Amino acid sequence: MSPMKVVHTLLGVLIGLAIVTARAADPPQPREADWVARDFKFHTGEVIADLRLHYTTLGDPKGEPVLVLHGTTGSGNGMLAANFGGALFGPGQPLDAAKYFIILPDGIGTGKSARPSDGLRAKFPRYTYDDMVQAQYRLVTEGLGLKHLRLVIGNSMGGMHTWLWAVKYPGFMDAAVPMASQPTAMSARNWMMRRLLIEQIRNDPDYKGGDYTSPPRSLTLANALYSVGSNGGTLAWQAQAPTRAAADALVDRMLATPVAIDANDYLYQWDASRDFDVAPALETIGARVLVINSADDERNPPETGLVEAAVKRIKDAQLLVVPASAETRGHSTTAFAKFWGGALKSLLETAPRRE
Repeated sequence: MSPMKVVHTLLGVLIGLAIVTARAADPPQPREADWVARDFKFHTGEVIADLRLHYTTLGDPKGEPVLVLHGTTGSGNGMLAANFGGALFGPGQPLDAAKYFIILPDGIGTGKSARPSDGLRAKFPRYTYDDMVQAQYRLVTEGLGLKHLRLVIGNSMGGMHTWLWAVKYPGFMDAAVPMASQPTAMSARNWMMRRLLIEQIRNDPDYKGGDYTSPPRSLTLANALYSVGSNGGTLAWQAQAPTRAAADALVDRMLATPVAIDANDYLYQWDASRDFDVAPALETIGARVLVINSADDERNPPETGLVEAAVKRIKDAQLLVVPASAETRGHSTTAFAKFWGGALKSLLETAPRRE
């Protein structure tokens, strides 16, 4: 073989190896599936014979299992966004899907799981977070056959679900990371804003007790009001709308964008938090806990001291409060893993395995 042919051959081999290496470094592709929970009994006593639960997974089922829980009106698939999953699930990242088996369920009433809009409308069982977590547990244990989780992590509503997992199934996970949440009962602005949102839509003549033929006109306005009043961050809003004209332009865009969700689904999702409160059971938590909140969280303001007091009641628990800045987004700050990914990595490196 001539020297030139040897060079070409070596180049071909090197290029081939580079392609293989690049492909090996690509994050695994998500897989979606449905599982049906038979004879699912809600806290009300109502039973749905076949409750559809949709979920997304990443990674090899033989990897260490991690449950990731989404926020209100969200879905498991939404946790794949660049600012969240894009900073967590890739090669070398804190929840590298080459090592972990990532499970992203759609909660009852959300995403592609069973919802009021499937046909029952306002006759759908008035579920709570306890029902949603029970469904997640059945999916994980009966549907996926898992007996233990390395981590449960959730954001906003998912954070409150993580608190519930930690007290309802204290031996089932090594670590729990509730974010943008607090373990205490719904109260103050957090519940008042939810209640006002719900009442605004329910009292809209277009709602018709849930039997509307077109979306209630109040849905878009109620959603915009709630979003501005309980999300976004004070400094960030000031930076985005430093003048009345800029603020008006933002409002105009919000009102011109219809809410892409069914009104009954929307009401059920916000109402489901009504009886949440795990504070009485905090001492029963056995998992290593890392609480992540933000200093500018409108729904869970750290100045109340509620979360700080709660963390002191949990053995070896840690609290990380992301400082407010023009880059943070209030309640939505924890949707950006860049603010806390390092702390999560440290937790997983030190949390003992309790299997």
